[in-house]
Amino acid sequence: MSEPKAPTPAPGDTYKGWLFKWTNYIKGYQRRWFVLSNGLLSYYRTQAEMGHTCRGTINLATANIAVEDSCNFVISNGGTQTYHLKASSEVERQRWITALELAKAKAFRMQAESDDSGDDSTPPAAGQGAGSRNSEVQSTLRTLGSKVEDLSTCNDLIAKHGSALQRSLSELEGVRLGGETSEKIRQVTERATLFRITSNAMINACRDFLALAQTHSKRWQKALQAEREQRVRLEETLEQLAKQHNHLERAFRGATVLPASQSNPAIDSKGPVSGKGDASDEDEENEFFDACEDVQEFITVPADPKYHRRSGSNVSGISSELGMDDGTTSLDEQSLASNPESPQSQELVPVRKRRTRIPDKPNYSLNLWSIMKNCIGKELSKIPMPVNFNEPLSMLQRLSEDLEYYELLDRAAKCQSSLEQMCYVAAFTVSSYSTTVHRTGKPFNPLLGETFELDRVQESGYRSLCEQVSHHPPAAAHHAISERGWTLRQEIALASKFRGKYLSIMPLGSIHCIFEKSTNHYTWKKVTTTVHNIIVGKLWIDQSGEIDVVNHKTGDRCHLKFAPYSYFSRDVARKVTGVVTDKDGKAHYVLSGTWDEKMEYSRVMQSSRGGENGADGRQKTVYQTLKAKELWRKTPLPEGAENMYYFSTLALTLNELEEGVAPTDSRRRPDQRLMEQGRWEEANAEKQRLEEKQRTVRREREREANRAASPSEEGKESADGAETLHGSHPPAYSMEGPYGAPVKSGHQDNYKSMWFEQLVDPVTGEPTHIYKGGYWEAKEQGNWDSCPDIF
Repeated sequence: MSEPKAPTPAPGDTYKGWLFKWTNYIKGYQRRWFVLSNGLLSYYRTQAEMGHTCRGTINLATANIAVEDSCNFVISNGGTQTYHLKASSEVERQRWITALELAKAKAFRMQAESDDSGDDSTPPAAGQGAGSRNSEVQSTLRTLGSKVEDLSTCNDLIAKHGSALQRSLSELEGVRLGGETSEKIRQVTERATLFRITSNAMINACRDFLALAQTHSKRWQKALQAEREQRVRLEETLEQLAKQHNHLERAFRGATVLPASQSNPAIDSKGPVSGKGDASDEDEENEFFDACEDVQEFITVPADPKYHRRSGSNVSGISSELGMDDGTTSLDEQSLASNPESPQSQELVPVRKRRTRIPDKPNYSLNLWSIMKNCIGKELSKIPMPVNFNEPLSMLQRLSEDLEYYELLDRAAKCQSSLEQMCYVAAFTVSSYSTTVHRTGKPFNPLLGETFELDRVQESGYRSLCEQVSHHPPAAAHHAISERGWTLRQEIALASKFRGKYLSIMPLGSIHCIFEKSTNHYTWKKVTTTVHNIIVGKLWIDQSGEIDVVNHKTGDRCHLKFAPYSYFSRDVARKVTGVVTDKDGKAHYVLSGTWDEKMEYSRVMQSSRGGENGADGRQKTVYQTLKAKELWRKTPLPEGAENMYYFSTLALTLNELEEGVAPTDSRRRPDQRLMEQGRWEEANAEKQRLEEKQRTVRREREREANRAASPSEEGKESADGAETLHGSHPPAYSMEGPYGAPVKSGHQDNYKSMWFEQLVDPVTGEPTHIYKGGYWEAKEQGNWDSCPDIF
């Protein structure tokens, strides 16, 4: 067996090599590749696994290293992780022990320095003050260092005198009673006295060191807290100034630009044609080249130059479909500015200032495996979890985040071509996943009857409402309507399984988008979300699967494929590709991009069979396309998002307290509010209280349903139907839609929704909860008497 014979590394160097690791009594010791780097000892089955699959990692800063014999040694961090290792020789074992001890010392030193420095990154206010504080810190560090040296010296003396005392005691045991007994007793007494003296010195030195450390620790904590508070005040001041500056700029633009746009109505009729951008836009449209990379299902190549003449002559035929370029933005802005009823035309009307920060996430450590090892194979919704794994938002608020890029639907509502509209709808479906790339925290499971409203009529022209309509299985209904001509509704249930190394979340249910002007009705479903490295390693999110966006009025279809991440793939990570086809299956657009960054589209001019063979042996379709144009691009996260659960600008505002919301609104949930404030222990206790209260209410509903049930089969069916929290029991087949389709409740909660009713969807034929109205009227009147008490 060939092994690396590297010299003993200096502190901080990476050390690698083969070791034998004990696995179990059946397989015994197995050969593994170990890597020591940055205070972490990791191991892999082979060297090839280093890039993608780590089998285990232990932090040496808190680990204990013990030598068993000439080749064996043990590394343990206190019980949760223990590695029994064996080297090929005693020399190799000593190399590893030396490298591990050096790495442990450095990791411990870095951790101590990190704890001392904390988050104090604010620059000093004045040079003299900074110099005095620096000198004070250096003096304290020197004092603490001298105390540590005293402790080390005392430790050596205790070890020396303790060994001598032990030898004397051993000799005393073997001495026979006689003349030499008194001499031996005198020696033992002298050495015991020396040991007591050094022990007392050690105790006094420890007491002095502890008192000094505690005194300066309190002073530093107070100074650090003061610096943090001052930094927050400065940030708030800068934020207010930036908002005022932005407001003044908008007011100035509104005062100077609006009259000009209103005085030139020809702009609205001619589309995005203005001044200097005319020639450059035309040149861009006449450029032909490869629109996207090769994908598994098809290949794109530059279109034939003959389409250059067609695009110049047949403007009326394809101008609307080629209009989705850089000029689209100016068209949208002009049409909105010329509309006196549009919220954007009323720039001078003050809107509510939304918050831009939440308290930073506390750095609480928690052993995930100790909680999850007994949950393998169970439904995630039935596993009691502390808030340490959560983010301070509920699933209803995460569902409302689908509207982060509502502008795509605003643009789609203006499209004259259904195929063009399909491109925007497809981009909207992809954009809803962009906020999940770093969001590894689990949202709070909503309580039954919990609601969440998102009223953005003044800023963005839409308002939405979510309600948890079932708890077993968990399901949430969502309805959003915009003043700009579109409606979005969905009912999403989650099926989730913990697989040991990863967590799969499979959304069930359809999403509907209806446009008022064209009456186009689109539906699609969500893809599977996978959370990797549940046990070991850094958590990361992946989206994979396929989506079919269908226009039920025209028969148009967009097939999107979310490619799963693969270490061996040459494609860009998080890749999404798609093709827009009409009812006859003819391709009109090719979409490409990533679900975490942007989406582009290219118009297909001609398609044919040919090129490379696919994995199934069939030839790929070759599309000749025009230049790719951008449909959507992700908005950058706000500054400091990594300390605020990676929330987007919209997500930061979702849990902000608002007046007039329903008493069942997620903003009023106490455990979620406590977690946002960093009071996690109180949040855990409150979470358990709410869950127990919900179980008690559910048992009471079941008892009332059983009492109301008759002995006949018909009565039993009625008892299975929905039931309000106030005890009314409508028949199981009492829910009928406009098409007269009765629906039997498939939920197990005996609960009747407050704002949604279950009907058979006329498009998909699926039973779904549809908004029945009344919420916004109740909010306007302030009448929430019918709402249940769930918090």
